[in-house]
Amino acid sequence: MIKAITDRATLNNGVKMPWLGLGLWQVESPDVISSAIRTALDAGYASFDTATAYGNEEKIGAAIKQIGAKREDLFITTKLWNLQHVKGCEASIQACKDSLRMLQLDFIDLYLIHWPVPAKGQYVNAWKALVQLREEGLVRAIGVSNFQIHHLQEIVQETGVIPAVNQVERHPWLNQKELIAWCREKGIQIEAYSPLMRGHITEEKTLAELAARHHKTPAQIVLRWDLQGEVVCIPKSVHDHRIRENADIFDFELSTEDMAAIDTLNRNHRLLPDPDRMNYC
Repeated sequence: MIKAITDRATLNNGVKMPWLGLGLWQVESPDVISSAIRTALDAGYASFDTATAYGNEEKIGAAIKQIGAKREDLFITTKLWNLQHVKGCEASIQACKDSLRMLQLDFIDLYLIHWPVPAKGQYVNAWKALVQLREEGLVRAIGVSNFQIHHLQEIVQETGVIPAVNQVERHPWLNQKELIAWCREKGIQIEAYSPLMRGHITEEKTLAELAARHHKTPAQIVLRWDLQGEVVCIPKSVHDHRIRENADIFDFELSTEDMAAIDTLNRNHRLLPDPDRMNYC
C-alpha cells in the first residue's frame, strides 16, 4: 500500500520512481514555474514532468538551479518530440542532449517517446535511440507515452527491450483497464496524465459523494484511486493550494467498493487525441 509521498514504484530496470509528481504542461512563465516547483518541493514532491514540446525545459532547469534543489532528491521526466524522432536515431539522440543542456542536468531520470508517429519504422528507430541513450548513461530509465498495445508489441518485437513506463491519458472516463493489464503483465509501469480530467471531475456525482464521505475533494479521490490501482500520476497545477492539496492523499484509503464505483464511470472517452488518429505533423 502506498502510504507516503516519499514512496516509490520500482521500474523494471530497478530505478525507483515517485508515485506522485507534478505535471508542467503549458506552464511557461519563469516566475510561475519557479513558484510551482518550490511549493511542490516543500510539499514533498520529487518528480517533475515536462517535454520538449512544452517549450519550458530551459525555464525548469533555471528554476531548479535557482532553488538549489539537490539532484539526488529529484526525478525529472522529459520527452522526445515528433519532429525530432522522425529524423532518425542521431536526431533523437541529439534531442535528448539538447534537453539535458536546457535542463542543466547530467542525466535525465526518465526519457519518453512522446507519441508513436505512425510513419513506417519511425517509433521503432526512436526506441533504438532511447536504448542507446540509456546504455550511454544519459538517461536512467526509458519509456513511451501514448502507446497502445500494438505499438508496444512492435518495439519489443523489434528490439527485445521492454519500456519501463507508458505514460497515457488515464482518468475515470478513460480507465484504460485493458492496456493497464497488458502492461502490468509485461512489467511496464503505467503513468497517468490528465488524471483530473481537465476539471470534468466536478461533473460526476459519484466522485462528489465519495469526497463527502472521506472528507476529501473529488480530485483527491481520483488521485487516490490512481495510486491504489498502482498507477503513477502527475496532476498539473500552478496554484500553491492545489499542489499541496493534491499531495494530501496519504491519510485515507478507498474501499474495494469505492474503487469499483469509480471504475464504473468509464466511457472510453478521450479528452486528448487518439494515438491511432492523431495528426502528428
